[in-house]
Amino acid sequence: MGGERSRRTAATVVVGGAAAAMLLVMVAPAAIQRVQDRLDQTVRYPSGSAAKADRTEVPRWLPDSATGIAFLASGDEGERLIRATVPDRALPTACTTTGHTLDDPHLRAHWFPTDTPRRATAHCGQYDVALVGDQLYGWRGAPATAGARTAGPTG
Repeated sequence: MGGERSRRTAATVVVGGAAAAMLLVMVAPAAIQRVQDRLDQTVRYPSGSAAKADRTEVPRWLPDSATGIAFLASGDEGERLIRATVPDRALPTACTTTGHTLDDPHLRAHWFPTDTPRRATAHCGQYDVALVGDQLYGWRGAPATAGARTAGPTG
C-alpha cells in the first residue's frame, strides 16, 4: 500500500512539473520580450495610425494600416529604429528606391536584425529602409546626418 502511494505522489509531481514547464514555455517568450523592450526602451503599437497618434517622432510616411509596430528613439542624438508589418508587402508611396544607404544605425534593439543595413533598398523621408517579406525596417541617424538626405517628406 505504501508503494502505491509513492507511485501516485511521483505521478502527481511529474504531471505538475510538466504543466509548469508547459506554462513557462507559453509565457516566457512574451515576458522575455517585455524585459528586452524595457532595457532598450522600445515602444510597441498595434497599428501605424496608433503609433503616429501617440508619438510625434514616429515617421509620417508609416502606413496607417501597418501592424506590429516596434519603435525605438534615442533621446539625445535623435536616432530612430522602426519595424512594421506591411500587409501589402510594398514600400510606402512616399519612399524612393535607391541602391545605397547613408549610414548604419548606431542604435541596437533585439527586434532589429544586424544585417538590415545591407538589405536597404530605399529612403523614406530621413530614414533608410529595408523591406524583407512583409517586414519594413527603417533607421535614421542623428539629425545632422539624416538632414543631408532630401528625398521624400520629413519624418
